[in-house]
Amino acid sequence: MLFVLLGQVGLIPRTFYSNTSGCRLQSLLRPEQKHQKFCTAASVNSSSDGNEEKQTVNVTFIETDGTEVNAKVPIGTNMLEAAHLYDIELEGACEGSCACSTCHIIVTDMSYYNKLPDPMDEENDMLDLAFGLTDTSRLGCQIQATSEIDGIRFALPGATRNFAVDGFKPKPH
Repeated sequence: MLFVLLGQVGLIPRTFYSNTSGCRLQSLLRPEQKHQKFCTAASVNSSSDGNEEKQTVNVTFIETDGTEVNAKVPIGTNMLEAAHLYDIELEGACEGSCACSTCHIIVTDMSYYNKLPDPMDEENDMLDLAFGLTDTSRLGCQIQATSEIDGIRFALPGATRNFAVDGFKPKPH
């Protein structure tokens, strides 16, 4: 397939992108990206009896009434998903896409806060909308469970700002 793009003629192998517009095609013509290889087959070293134990970290959620909920969170799970697993009322109106501030949580210990990766600009923009913002505020959907944060404690703010439906607390899907 022959394309003229920005005054240059080029031959592009037929792909599912071949039928896209010239504007879209320009953004697709990048140097080859390296992709990580993965396999969905079971590992040779995995046990076949199903008794393998997932690595978890201990996390404590402090609810608005002061109740502490201790949770064992699998490595790689974000804190919004972890809260939903333990029926903690952490809303997550955008379902973890970093498009709201309803999963706002507060890290109670500065030493643990410093172990977390710095928030991205998108998270900071959403945190600006959060109710009761503190120096150690984060979005639960953006914090992944890692071995470094084993023992971390999160406090839930007294309220959230949900511009779509104020006061409604949806159940997770």
